[in-house]
Formats: sequence, structure tokens, C-alpha cells
Amino acid sequence: MSTPETSRYVRLRVDLVLEIDGPEALSEAAVGRIDADPSLPAEDRTQTRAAVDEDAAEALAYLVDPFDLVATVPGVELVQASWSSEDVEYDPDAGMWDLDEGLDEDDDTADDSDDEEEDEEEEGEYEEEGRTERRA
Repeated sequence: MSTPETSRYVRLRVDLVLEIDGPEALSEAAVGRIDADPSLPAEDRTQTRAAVDEDAAEALAYLVDPFDLVATVPGVELVQASWSSEDVEYDPDAGMWDLDEGLDEDDDTADDSDDEEEDEEEEGEYEEEGRTERRA
């Protein structure tokens, strides 16, 4: 099935809406992960702890790791990842939550118009109006 026209790279997009019904437990788990992270400098640890204590979306972004999603998938290697979390107003009946929205009817792929800009961003953490994004 591998032909010269077939790309070796695949972009996997996952969009989740989660209801947080235990913000204290979420924050505690994030603080536990922060405290157990030997690569996090002490000055960053204090700031990161405060952020996850104040914001459930920040705590979630700290706990969710796309590397874990594909770590055990045979035959693949994660080349690049980014993920973000933000507070949203959720109405399951609203059209904006239609999972098929944005798909091209011809090839069932999402619109990639902003991908070039995303790919040029560097590794790190980015914050923007209540939204935290991490890149690796």
C-alpha cells in the first residue's frame, strides 16, 4: 500500500469537550504531577502550581499529554504535537458542536488553512485569553 504518492506523515486531530465535575481533584492531580517533575526548575514550579490551582483548564492542559495517546501504537513515532485547553460554554444542541463541521465533503479532511502558521511556531507554552497551548 506504500506508494511514492503516500505520505509518511499523518496529522491526527482530536477535539474533546470535557465536563469538569471535580476541579479540586483535577488541581490536586496536576500539582502532584508538577511536584514529581524533576525537569521543572523551582522558580517555574511555584508559578505552574499557582496556575493549575486557579484554572481547571490549565490543570487539564498540564495533565493531558498527546505522547501518551500514541506511545503504545505500533509502527508510529510522534514527530510533533500541540495541545491546548480553554473554558467554553457548551450547548450540545448548538450547531457549533457538530463534529462534522469543517470537513470537506470531497475528501473528509478538515480545513488546513492555518496549518502553516501553526507549524512555524516554536516548542513551548503559549497563553492567549484563557487558553493554554503546549507544543513539543
